[in-house]
Amino acid sequence: MPWKVTTTMEQKIEFICEWRTGKYTITELCKSFEISRPTAYKLISRFENQGFEGLKEHSRAPGKHPNATKENIVESILKLKRKYKLWGAKKIRELLFKEFNEEEVPSVVTVHNILKRNGLVCPQKRMRRVKPVHPIFDPKSCNEVWSADYKGKFLMGNKIYCHPLTIADSRSRFLFTAKGHYKENLKSAKAEFKRVFRIYGIPKQIHTDNGSPFGSVRAIQRFTQLSYWFIELGIYPVFSDPASPQQN
Repeated sequence: MPWKVTTTMEQKIEFICEWRTGKYTITELCKSFEISRPTAYKLISRFENQGFEGLKEHSRAPGKHPNATKENIVESILKLKRKYKLWGAKKIRELLFKEFNEEEVPSVVTVHNILKRNGLVCPQKRMRRVKPVHPIFDPKSCNEVWSADYKGKFLMGNKIYCHPLTIADSRSRFLFTAKGHYKENLKSAKAEFKRVFRIYGIPKQIHTDNGSPFGSVRAIQRFTQLSYWFIELGIYPVFSDPASPQQN
């Protein structure tokens, strides 16, 4: 039977005290404390060599791991890191092949752990999560949200497509403009937005889809050059969910 977990040290001390009285045999003590004879002799040996300190639990981890990285390799890793301070474990490991055999070179994870134990790994800063701003689908006042889109392109008589840019107030449904452009690009859209802003003012949000030049699903928060220009003016660009034109 093992020692009781909650009073392990107390029982060990009590065992030694009873043994020192000389009133009981080892067999009687083992039966009373429910331990084996080898355990009893081990405790007595520890007490005789170290006193009551020897009764404390010893770590069962091996003193030396058979697969531990050799000291000369560890020293080379630390030396390389000090020389190339901006290099990570992967690059440093590649240089080790010039000094050691392939069998001796540790893995990338091991190199990283060695650097970390020696305080040579800088913790990466966690990116602050930005809370997304969602479109206001039911604005309470005019100029709170505008919607914009290139909608209904058509082929003109000169065999060139016309791309109408429409900008409207989401509350009143008032159409500020329906300007035809040859191309759906930043230059054309920005010029028309400037004209409309000078006449009607600036909204809090501009709601668009994810198509160029308004948004891009591959960009950070779907922002484009036009989006950043809106932000500079104090307007926050918001977008419909991908493949959801009904939202705008």
